[in-house]
Amino acid sequence: MARKGRAKSDSKKPPERGSQRSARRNEQQRGATIHEFPAARREAEEPKAPYPPQHQPKPGLESEIEPRPRYESPQYRSSGKLEGKVALITGGDSGIGRAVAVLYAKEGADVAIVYLPQEQSDAEETERAIRDEGSESLLIAGDVTDPEFCRWAVQQVLQEFGKIDVLVNNAAFQQHQPGIEDIDEEQWDRTFRTNIYGYFHMVKAALPHMESGCAIVNTGSITGLIGSKHLLDYSATKGAIHAFTKSLAQNLVEKGIRVNCVAPGPVWTPLNIADQPPEKVAHHGKKVPMERAAQPEEIAPAYVFFASEADSSYVTGEVLTLLGGETTAG
Repeated sequence: MARKGRAKSDSKKPPERGSQRSARRNEQQRGATIHEFPAARREAEEPKAPYPPQHQPKPGLESEIEPRPRYESPQYRSSGKLEGKVALITGGDSGIGRAVAVLYAKEGADVAIVYLPQEQSDAEETERAIRDEGSESLLIAGDVTDPEFCRWAVQQVLQEFGKIDVLVNNAAFQQHQPGIEDIDEEQWDRTFRTNIYGYFHMVKAALPHMESGCAIVNTGSITGLIGSKHLLDYSATKGAIHAFTKSLAQNLVEKGIRVNCVAPGPVWTPLNIADQPPEKVAHHGKKVPMERAAQPEEIAPAYVFFASEADSSYVTGEVLTLLGGETTAG
């Protein structure tokens, strides 16, 4: 299912997009020195473990997590870095994907998101957040393990927006298990088909429609760098994503298409709520130096950096770690 969402039209002035806000500030500053009072700091600190014990059936809904993951990035100041761009984000309904969609919209991009049908309510909240930033949105429900769906999803974006400038591969599946003897072939296959086959399928489908200046951003993980004894299959796929990123970057550099990867540590998202038992969820992220999981809005700016030619035109093949104070992964 694909559904389009446009910015609301009424008698009020439409929301300013990134370049409009930047132009307005420049106009105000001509011929005068303006000293702006520093932006207010966030009133509440980021939530720290222990969190309320909780668990959801897969794939999990962000709307039912307590406390709610933060994705609106109120302190972020846009500058039109993605004005006129079109982004396609898998796993864009919630978690990191939602936060990235919102920041891309703040920076002026129109955004299509791919998500599982069970995540429809989360996807609609993301759609509203994109529209609130003055950008257009497209919702595409389906499963990236199916190559036919991936090709169809890309066609929906092309029909709606006419191009794809940024592809974000972010959809993921994970399931903790005590040991390798507890991982059956079905789980192993599902993890690989979602986490690495899905990335391959989306790149294959989108690449013929991308040109010099476009960008691919993959979501890796700290587990792909140092491993995780209870996430054998997930860690293996994330390591594969890191290698895929570097190899694809080498393959596409002559075409002017940059390929990079963001590899976070623990993040407060439905992926983990729907995976671990309540007592484990309560302490998610406790072991990193900051003693908490990252909020999605803290991870999303890295995706803007990799998507923006203004920021990263000389950067490709990189795996950027965001680890809450850990310093040994790289």
